[in-house]
Amino acid sequence: MSKIIKTAFSPETFRRMGHELVDQLADYLTACQTGNSMPVLPWKEPGENLTPWETDFTQPSEASLKKFYGDLIAGSLHLHHPRYVGHQVVPPAPLAALTELAEALLNNSMAVYEVGPASSAIEKIVTDWTASVLGMGKQAGGILTSGGSIGNLTGLLAARQHNGHFNTWEEGLREQDQLAVMVSEEAHYSVARAVRIMGWGKEGVVKVPVNRRKEVDAGALERVYKQACKSGKKVIALVGNACSTSTGSYDPIEFMADFCEEHNLWFHVDGAHGGGVVLSDKYKDLARGIERADSVVIDFHKMLLCPALTTAVIFKHNHDSYETFSQKASYLLAEPDTGNWYDIAQRTLECTKKMMGVKIYALLKAYGQELFSQYITRAYDLAREFAGLIKSSGDFELALEPASNIVCFRYNPGDLKPKALDELNTRVRTILKKEGSFYLVQTLIDGRVYLRTSLMNPHTCLADLQFLLETIRRLDK
Repeated sequence: MSKIIKTAFSPETFRRMGHELVDQLADYLTACQTGNSMPVLPWKEPGENLTPWETDFTQPSEASLKKFYGDLIAGSLHLHHPRYVGHQVVPPAPLAALTELAEALLNNSMAVYEVGPASSAIEKIVTDWTASVLGMGKQAGGILTSGGSIGNLTGLLAARQHNGHFNTWEEGLREQDQLAVMVSEEAHYSVARAVRIMGWGKEGVVKVPVNRRKEVDAGALERVYKQACKSGKKVIALVGNACSTSTGSYDPIEFMADFCEEHNLWFHVDGAHGGGVVLSDKYKDLARGIERADSVVIDFHKMLLCPALTTAVIFKHNHDSYETFSQKASYLLAEPDTGNWYDIAQRTLECTKKMMGVKIYALLKAYGQELFSQYITRAYDLAREFAGLIKSSGDFELALEPASNIVCFRYNPGDLKPKALDELNTRVRTILKKEGSFYLVQTLIDGRVYLRTSLMNPHTCLADLQFLLETIRRLDK
């Protein structure tokens, strides 16, 4: 064995470097939680940022690795900073990150049982637990996959196989069928993307209008469905938001479940961000009826404290998950489509996939589901407190009352025309990004620019959000 290979696989080298890295990361967590002197985003223009990394790459020696990790930490977007209120990506619980280190070193690929025995069993336990907290019954089950986009595609593929009334997987699409899915105007773009991936084109998406709270207009469902059918479309599914990405609004899930039962439609709930609300006694009614869905997607890397990407796709009837990818692969699956729980490649888009369930299992083992419950409840509480702060400010406007931990608002010092108001808020967001005192994003609501905060960090408090408003005022001086 060569010296370099021996060094690369040395347990003692791993031990030393691991201790050093964990110490660096622990110091980083302390800096994030106790001090606001570091920027949330150390902004550099892309070209300016690329040059030092190109220089560093030409010096790949072990001696520089501690500096490399330090530079990586310093140059990244700091989700653990309490003034990170940007995208829907959670600062992961440190235990989940540690567990992912074990997952990465073991590197069991999870396609069939023999290449991931422990993690296959753990995935079943975790998905059964998820189905249970959703209230979907003992016949439910599912899989873990790489992100909400693949999760939504998986759910809709199952809908096609179940409600298409022919074996699309084996026979392909039929020219005489224009299959379609009804979705909210506020649905995540991954739903429309899934429809196009399935070959249905833009006509395969039937949009349902929303009310002023950006929830599906329940009164419009029947009209939209009849119009779609009259135009020759075969609607096979309805997608509900729990909650929407842009504004955090929950659709009327229970009403939509009734509608699907009446019309024999597959009901898919995109709960990527807000499905975990079922764990909060205080807010679980926001997703009332989710247990009646045929398929549900939940991202553990959004509101359940896990690193990306960790997504559950849960089916009301577990056998539906086997019909989605009914394909023979004799070198891998000696007896395809047997319905066993342990050869997971039968039910996922991936063949090789990460040991995603292990970090969820570890968090539940160490802290119980109360960790998730308290985290979600606190985040949703804080959103309502922030909304109250905005409404009492006099120079900020709330887009709509928050249902989740997403709050959309804008700065309005008065006497500005709509276009000028849009430009002001866009400018404020850009300055905040480059200044680094806060990281938040923006969105369009009814064609107008609003600032958008996702309150993901458990260390963010109302004082941070009060300071955000004060900072925005300062930027306008």
